[in-house]
Amino acid sequence: MDQQHPDRSATGSADRPPERLRPGRKRDHGRDGEILDAALHMLAEVGYAGMTMSAVAARARAGKSTFYRRWPTKAELVLDAIGHLGRERVDLDRLPDTGTLRGDLMGLFRATSTEDAEYQFAVMAGLASALSQDLGLAAAAHEAIVEPWAVANRVLMRRAMNRGEIDARADIETLAQVIPSMAAYRALLQRRPFDRQFLASVVDGVLLAAVRR
Repeated sequence: MDQQHPDRSATGSADRPPERLRPGRKRDHGRDGEILDAALHMLAEVGYAGMTMSAVAARARAGKSTFYRRWPTKAELVLDAIGHLGRERVDLDRLPDTGTLRGDLMGLFRATSTEDAEYQFAVMAGLASALSQDLGLAAAAHEAIVEPWAVANRVLMRRAMNRGEIDARADIETLAQVIPSMAAYRALLQRRPFDRQFLASVVDGVLLAAVRR
């Protein structure tokens, strides 16, 4: 463990005074993506418990003072990394518009290579062990993993409701969370991949059945 910058838990703190920025210098967030990618790879390789802040900083070749100022705790770093992974998978500014709710929901799915699918699965498996031990982390992970997809589903369902495709009484707020919640459960607890076949079974067997007029 690095002696100057000890790894910190979600509630831990360091026994060092905050480092002052040099006059005129601004924090550089330009390398955030590279650092978050390094954190994801570490999470996939060694899991949450085995991952250290020092190792991530070294892997990303990031300056430690800036690194620790940006992410004071391991939990904050991991949640940012998971959010980064989620943003790469769903673009709220470019949602599908196929004319049908089923087409739109299926259109959110992005086919990935076997290698990429295994990597995503390893990341989720690396996170899973920590969620049962830290309720705060579990709640924050829900926001990072489930909520972006729920927002997208909510938009698509509201659009379908406005065009009269689904029942106006449908509980969109709850139903929007069904797919991402089941996908997270499948990946984190069942250790099984989220694929197009699974998505189709949820869309056809659960969501569309619940919103039919």
